[in-house]
Amino acid sequence: MKVTLKHFTPLEVCSHAIRTCWQSFDKSDAGGEKDKALIDRVGNKYKHASTLEHLVYTFYIQGISRALLQELARHRVASLSVKSTRYTLKELKKVEPFALHDYEGASRFIVLTENESVDSASIAALNNLQELLKQGIGNDIAKYALPESYKTELTWTINARSLQNFLTLRSSKSALWEIRNLANALFEVLPEDHKYIFRECISEGE
Repeated sequence: MKVTLKHFTPLEVCSHAIRTCWQSFDKSDAGGEKDKALIDRVGNKYKHASTLEHLVYTFYIQGISRALLQELARHRVASLSVKSTRYTLKELKKVEPFALHDYEGASRFIVLTENESVDSASIAALNNLQELLKQGIGNDIAKYALPESYKTELTWTINARSLQNFLTLRSSKSALWEIRNLANALFEVLPEDHKYIFRECISEGE
């Protein structure tokens, strides 16, 4: 898994939105410590969290499973642009079938769980899919045989309020292991001066 932060809204935009409510622009320090404290006080402590929706982040997420992609779809206030199987499954036709214990080779295409039985079953499914493609079956039909472990990637845009919700739920020890890894990776690539908004959302030491 690889997570890259592609774009983010400056903090000053959020503090300006908050100050719009009270017309307190003269108290701003242009996104400095006073404005940061205001965002924390109003957005987090006072729970006027709609103001955090003015902060938006765009991430490029690579090497996650389609099982994780399905979990991401449950977080509705976010925009997803996902690698298309219709146009990209041809990448699988260019390689030889994998031995059922060739975890290193197959990891180019699937997310491994470290459970040998599950990972070998995923490799078998990968080989079956490859055979269907080589038979000339179209991608739109063959993709129904995709294993959930098949790797994908996406550009994901989400506002700070929704990201707080995501990190709170998905960094929990009860969350799917792969999405926990994603939650922590998302937090790590946030700008340092934005992390204080999300720090309490991350489950520590679980």
